[in-house]
Amino acid sequence: MDTNELINLVLLAKQKDTKAFAMLYEEIYMDLYRYAYYTLKNPYDAEDVVSDTVTDAFYGIHSLKKPESFKSWIFTILSAKCKRKLKSYTKKTIPLDEELPSMEPIFENETIIRQDIRKALLQLSDIERIIINLSIIVGFSSKEIGIQLHINHNTVRSIQSRALMKLKKILMD
Repeated sequence: MDTNELINLVLLAKQKDTKAFAMLYEEIYMDLYRYAYYTLKNPYDAEDVVSDTVTDAFYGIHSLKKPESFKSWIFTILSAKCKRKLKSYTKKTIPLDEELPSMEPIFENETIIRQDIRKALLQLSDIERIIINLSIIVGFSSKEIGIQLHINHNTVRSIQSRALMKLKKILMD
């Protein structure tokens, strides 16, 4: 979907056009889910936060000032919900030898991230994983990530660089 189509759908959705919002949802769902899944490490929690995000976005889209900022706006909502969910977790982590939930039914038409890469991502800190998700999976720039996370874009680049080096080291070992 090109930018003009997206903007037109947002404008219609702001006028309570549910079909337009449904089309926006179809366009962005997989990116939202990927981000939530790799942030939270749990497919059920990822589904829950995406569902909450979409509901909030539907009821709050009238407050969106710039239609061209829809994607950034909805990811800001999702990011906040993921942060709250992460805070609610205890310090329990998935043991590295435990099998991770399969994502094949969800991502059937695309390349599945290999198990070793998923395990490596789980070894990153929450902020590192969030930044890697936003930059690589969603495609946001360091400036956009900085705005969403309320940190300087140079700090985002530093964290991203360190996280990528950690991933490389983990995968090389």
